[in-house]
Amino acid sequence: MTSLRRILLLSIVLAVLAPSLARAVQPDEILPNPKLEARARAISAGLRCLVCQNESIDDSKADFARDVRLLVRERLKLGESDEQVRAFLVKRYGDFILLKPPVDLETAFLWGMPALVLAAGGIALLFGLRRLQSKPEAPLSQAERDRLAAVLDADTPV
Repeated sequence: MTSLRRILLLSIVLAVLAPSLARAVQPDEILPNPKLEARARAISAGLRCLVCQNESIDDSKADFARDVRLLVRERLKLGESDEQVRAFLVKRYGDFILLKPPVDLETAFLWGMPALVLAAGGIALLFGLRRLQSKPEAPLSQAERDRLAAVLDADTPV
């Protein structure tokens, strides 16, 4: 019984992890030098596919991603450093190609927007709740009290 549970657990873990282990890098893209290939993979993992938006070019199967992967490998074969390759791609495509763009004046608004939206929502919620709580109930008029008393005392509809 224990071995069956282990097999089931292992199957579930493999099923969950299998998609993340699959890469879009094609065999013809892989560099013969393992060190250069490792650098290319490290760079590619931090670059956004502009077609798929929230997927790295290493994971994307889009033609654009393939072109950028090949470009990264080409630049590395020319002897450029990782930073030079990234700088080239940022110059060509802008900071958006980086999965984690730098925090600077141009991107500060994008980095700060989630906090601003959360703060604005919290303030709106606070004011809304305060307004609901501070609204005093108007007392019943004499006519309303008489009608309520009649409804409570009598079984007949009003």
